[in-house]
Amino acid sequence: HEHYFWDSNNYPPEKIVGFPTQDDLEWMRQRSEQRRPLSVELINRDIAGRDYQIQAIRTLLEQIEQKRRKFLMAMATGTGKTRTAIALVDVLQRARWAKRVLFLVDRIALRDQALDAFKEHIPAEPRWPEKGDDGLPLNRRIYVTTYPTMLNLIEKGTTPETYVSPFFFDLVIADESHRSIYNVYQAVLDYFSAIKIGLTATPTDFVDHDTFAQFECDPRDPTFAYSFEEAVDHVPPYLCNYEVLKVRSKFQLEGIYGRVLRPEEQRKLIAEGKDLEEIDFEGTALERKVTNSGTNGLIVREFMEESIKDPSGTLPAKSIIFGISIGHARRLQKLFDEFYPEHKGRLARVLVSEDSRVHGKGGLLDQFKNNDMPRVAISVDMLDTGVDIREVANLVFAKPVYSYVKFWQMIGRGTRVLLEDAKLRKPWCPEKDRFLIIDCWGNFQYFDMHPIGMEPKVAVSAPVRLFRARLDQLEAALSAGDRDLAETAKADLRADLAELPERNIIVQGASADLSRVEDDAFWDHLSAHDIGFLRTTVAPVLRTRTSTDLKAFRLHIDTVEYSTTRLTAENERAEAIAESIRSQLEELPMTVNVVNRQRALIEATLEDEWWVNPTEAALHELSERLAPLMQYRTILKTPMMRLSIEDAVLTKEKIELGGDLGRLSIAAYRERVESFIRDLVEANPVLKKLQDGQDLTAEEVHELAELLESSALQVTEDRLRQIYDNRTVDFLRLIRHVLGLEHVLSWEESVTERFDAFIAAHTNLSSRQILFLRTL
Repeated sequence: HEHYFWDSNNYPPEKIVGFPTQDDLEWMRQRSEQRRPLSVELINRDIAGRDYQIQAIRTLLEQIEQKRRKFLMAMATGTGKTRTAIALVDVLQRARWAKRVLFLVDRIALRDQALDAFKEHIPAEPRWPEKGDDGLPLNRRIYVTTYPTMLNLIEKGTTPETYVSPFFFDLVIADESHRSIYNVYQAVLDYFSAIKIGLTATPTDFVDHDTFAQFECDPRDPTFAYSFEEAVDHVPPYLCNYEVLKVRSKFQLEGIYGRVLRPEEQRKLIAEGKDLEEIDFEGTALERKVTNSGTNGLIVREFMEESIKDPSGTLPAKSIIFGISIGHARRLQKLFDEFYPEHKGRLARVLVSEDSRVHGKGGLLDQFKNNDMPRVAISVDMLDTGVDIREVANLVFAKPVYSYVKFWQMIGRGTRVLLEDAKLRKPWCPEKDRFLIIDCWGNFQYFDMHPIGMEPKVAVSAPVRLFRARLDQLEAALSAGDRDLAETAKADLRADLAELPERNIIVQGASADLSRVEDDAFWDHLSAHDIGFLRTTVAPVLRTRTSTDLKAFRLHIDTVEYSTTRLTAENERAEAIAESIRSQLEELPMTVNVVNRQRALIEATLEDEWWVNPTEAALHELSERLAPLMQYRTILKTPMMRLSIEDAVLTKEKIELGGDLGRLSIAAYRERVESFIRDLVEANPVLKKLQDGQDLTAEEVHELAELLESSALQVTEDRLRQIYDNRTVDFLRLIRHVLGLEHVLSWEESVTERFDAFIAAHTNLSSRQILFLRTL
């Protein structure tokens, strides 16, 4: 049965998976009687006082009074999403619209950061968790936790003392709201009957459809949006803009191939006992299949040379290097220590969630935020999103990024401006008007070519895959008229369903669908529609079977799929699956007693004869007897090859255009502008007139300027001056330069020309004087 709750004075009926407690009902009555109009409540400007923050809060308050309950705020990283949310919480609690608030995050570091923010801005409100807390206390007002922790509390609430009511919270705020969260933890949001607010830093055009749907917003139309460009263009700026330095090494672009290395490098590798034929790696294999200290050393040296420095001009400002793996991060730190021993291992530190030394007061993250050292945090995933450090002035993309959402979150680590009061600024960062991104993996070029990036595939859990494989087997058996196998498949499907955890909120939410398949009559007369219902509606619920051995599931799945492919006469696929099963069985160690007891069956199934025409009973026996042993499999991993070959910078190019065109290099943008203007000549009478050598009126020049600025490339006089490196030449001369009617000198060309003329006019200069002038 499905259950619905109807707060008839305020909202339509909604489906629930748990009942309100007596305390919940009493609070609902009090809230209805005591809450005040939100339109007259003042917003605490000490918490969120910027114009757009106040606008965001007012927008939500007005819609809350209109009885809406789901909202999405898209605000650029660094514009104060958390502060805005806290100011909103403050209003709702003062006005008696909310008593308890849940703030959900996806990592412990973000939980601690959010707790600190609530403590700073509304210190009088009791928070959870505090040190020593056990379970979910009833006497707090602010609850900050991760999705997995809350899901665990809900599912373990089997007694009146531990029960988490769906009505426990009046407001649920989901930080960093995007598809990767909802694919796994949407059940947490669906469980609670509350006002729900999603926060995201992803630019509106790239927020996925699922996120808009989750918060009942029209596509591309969040409840409130404030973009990176708006924040940068504000006077004074609310966010820092960025510059990008693209650095790519020879091995990154061309790969590492033993046979084409320099002879001295080949001799060195042979002396180390390496086979040149085995050194055969594309650039994308770096730090995945092969690591080269020469490439990592190049990244470290380029960073130290090009990074924005502190006031001393010698040490880098606070910086984050995004590494590929923990091993990669450790190797980079080791190189920092080797190259710069004078800092005694304090210059760069690895910050990863798995390291217990990172978290808490005095931990490595706290040191990076608040102390002079370390200056460089080498992070793997942990600092990609959410962590706020105003003083970060350098970001190094030492890994490829394929998600546009994550790409912007990573850029956001450097966008924050310093405190307005210079006295409160850290001595190692008294000023910051921009930050630098050193892109070592061509990420900006990738997103120029693939604007929305690569959407990560949604992983289907092993229990769901097994259930669907059994459905395929059932359909094949019914088509082939194999009634015995069909009955076995039905029994296996029902056994899978019997393993579902009853307390799981996803299972409870699907109770009506599951009750339908509990009836024997459903299975006695299965139609194609029924099997479709099992595949699309019931199968996803199987993902709740979490306390299982994935290796065992793989053998079950392979065995079932092998059975199905034999029925459907897919012989080549059947052979491939059989080989996969044998490979798994070969990895079982006979030194383990429980494995050794099944030696006879294992050895038999490794023989070709066993697979000539195995019966369904034999396949079922293999699956049932050997799947529990898969946990003992010893999977041999190919070790990463370690090289120490000198690498070299192959390309180094600065990107200086921020905002919407931030993904284009100067050279790429210049090429597009020139192509656009030249292609426009035949269609535009003003350009045609100029091309023909005729003079233009002031009106025509103005008309042309407006046309170019309104184009997708946003061509302006300032941008033309920028791409041709001449800050004094006027708009018309720049257009003539593009059309090839005259040559505009760049600043470098102008300086060189004048110095050359000066030297030519003063032939009495000494060689040292000439060298000095050339150096200038």
